[in-house]
Amino acid sequence: MYARRRRAYFLLMGGCLLLFVSAWSFVRLWSVPAAVAMCVVAMVIPPVAAMVANRRGPDDRWWDDPSGDPKSDEWWDELDGKRRRDD
Repeated sequence: MYARRRRAYFLLMGGCLLLFVSAWSFVRLWSVPAAVAMCVVAMVIPPVAAMVANRRGPDDRWWDDPSGDPKSDEWWDELDGKRRRDD
């Protein structure tokens, strides 16, 4: 799962760099507005790449790890419905 997210991140960031470099290397020679539009698209890609890289998958269980504080863990388990208090 981690390798897939990492690969997607590097593909998105590579596309971002490709857009930016090609916009100001040779696209600007034909059309400056097209080069600016390419840079605007390239500007949107890094936040999307970060979201893709940090997205949790169904197999990722790191958020369920206990914190070490028994009272806090009991409270979160009760909220998640893992253990029910018998009062």
